[in-house]
Amino acid sequence: MIVLAIDTAGVDCSAALYDSAAGKVLSAVTETIGKGHAERLMAVIDEALAAATLPLKAVERVAVVIGPGSFTGIRVGVAAARGLGLALGVETVGVTTLEVLARKFLDEHPGRPVVVAMDAKRNEVYTQAFSAGAEALSQPAALSPEDASELTKSLSATAIGSWAEHSLGKGETEYEGRDRFDITVVARIAAEKPADAQRPKPLYLRGPDAKPQTGFALARS
Repeated sequence: MIVLAIDTAGVDCSAALYDSAAGKVLSAVTETIGKGHAERLMAVIDEALAAATLPLKAVERVAVVIGPGSFTGIRVGVAAARGLGLALGVETVGVTTLEVLARKFLDEHPGRPVVVAMDAKRNEVYTQAFSAGAEALSQPAALSPEDASELTKSLSATAIGSWAEHSLGKGETEYEGRDRFDITVVARIAAEKPADAQRPKPLYLRGPDAKPQTGFALARS
């Protein structure tokens, strides 16, 4: 099965092609842009297809990172994945940022549970616990720093992710310290997921930072 994976949930705009039968990444393109994913995504997908020497019609499954992460970026990616799946007549699957971070870490550092702890700002932490085999031990949640720490201690787990790094006092340049989601890991996870009739939808663990103003609406004539 040829999987097209896309990610616009963070600072990167990424696409990859993965052949699940061969267990091989055919191509991967990542641009670290911060914002402007809607303008760049289709070009990045085209670059990934060209690098894999595959036409779009060869894609048999579309995968997308569904969050938690950037509200705007997630919407861009999910809309694109749904549109491509519909146009190609193939299934689409969602992969969370939390499982991507957990899987990448555990592939490189096996042996003990992990708690993914992403800095969600506003004194909150996007959190989920995983076993040493990358199986979910808790549901994704926006927790207080204290609760995230307690969850980590209760499982004798390793804390990973941007909040864990900040809590250790690591510095930050423009994109240093930001959570990054390896698009090749996204593709591998997506290839392993069972077929699901449900289309992917954004995983939002709290409301948007931008709120509509009240008290300034103009009366309609």
